Amino acid sequence: MRHSEWHRSSRVGWLRASVLGANDGIVSTASLVIGVAAAGAGRGTVLIAGVAGLVAGAMSMAAGEYVSVSSQSDTERSDLARERKELETDVESEHRELAAIYVGRGLDPALAAEVAQQLMAHDALGAHARDELGISEIVRARPIQAALASALSFAGGAALPLGMVVVTPPAGLVPAVAALSLVFLAILGGIAARVGGASIRTGAIRVTFWGALAMALTAAVGSLFGVIA
Repeated sequence: MRHSEWHRSSRVGWLRASVLGANDGIVSTASLVIGVAAAGAGRGTVLIAGVAGLVAGAMSMAAGEYVSVSSQSDTERSDLARERKELETDVESEHRELAAIYVGRGLDPALAAEVAQQLMAHDALGAHARDELGISEIVRARPIQAALASALSFAGGAALPLGMVVVTPPAGLVPAVAALSLVFLAILGGIAARVGGASIRTGAIRVTFWGALAMALTAAVGSLFGVIA
């Protein structure tokens, strides 16, 4: 019977991008909406500002993730190309190098040499990529996946406070958006912590704290400029 198991590390790439995107979508859009509303703007102006923030933020997240992860991908390709060339020109040294890695992990020299020989016979580049360079399918850079995850999650997060703008009366807009956004952030932080195997309470508190701080500061700025205007 085949033994199957799953590990959280296989989801690190898309999970990080998705959580970061949704968190930024909620915090930045809610803060923007609260700041503009606190300055005395009408519902239409607040909504336009929020939608503009959603579009700009989603594109910024996508571009930032794509550029960042592409740089990692370029480095991986460069390292793999160099390793491939070394395997073609000096396979014996590469065999000794791989065997030395296994000795360092606890195998005796003879067994390490045999393991290195068999793995290189099966997939020399894959063995060196995994054990020498630390490159595997789990941690491999995927720029497009990261960009899409960030943009979509940001837009999804930003849509939550924007929805509150549509359905909330102008007089209660600021407290309603702030309260519901903090609830959304707490839920998001708890879910992210649960999926990542961390404390749900800790995850919820730290996300909510920084979100509340951002909203409070933008509300203060909006009120200040509203008075000046």
